[in-house]
Amino acid sequence: MRTYNLDLTPLFRSTVGFDRMGRLLDSALNSEAPSYPPYNIEKLADNAYRVTMAVAGFRSKDIDITQDNNTLIVTGGQEKDGPEARYLHRGIATRAFEHRFDLAEHVNVAKADLENGLLVIDLKREVPEELKPRKIAIAAGADSATIEHDKEAA
Repeated sequence: MRTYNLDLTPLFRSTVGFDRMGRLLDSALNSEAPSYPPYNIEKLADNAYRVTMAVAGFRSKDIDITQDNNTLIVTGGQEKDGPEARYLHRGIATRAFEHRFDLAEHVNVAKADLENGLLVIDLKREVPEELKPRKIAIAAGADSATIEHDKEAA
């Protein structure tokens, strides 16, 4: 049986704000996708989203959240302070990480919380009024006149 190693990373990235099956296809085909720390992306409402990351062992000062245009960047790293502990078993990973999420137009971070080892980032789509669809009133009867009609009257 042949296996094909397709790299669809440029086509399908982790996205928030628009629904794509590509992320599922990419993760199925590309097992090398970053998996640390694990995260969920939820759609709470039509214009509300939530990214939840499991960051056990990290404090709020160890994590940096940046929104650069339509990219959400979450980075984390711990400072080594004090003598190195001697672990018999170390199951909680505290290695540095960086996750990038592509955001749809007008999706911005509403708030971020860190509680019980979960980093919760709430996102909200806020379309400016001038870009929202608007209803155009149609004039009827004597109120409506065409350009040709106005030219004939002159």
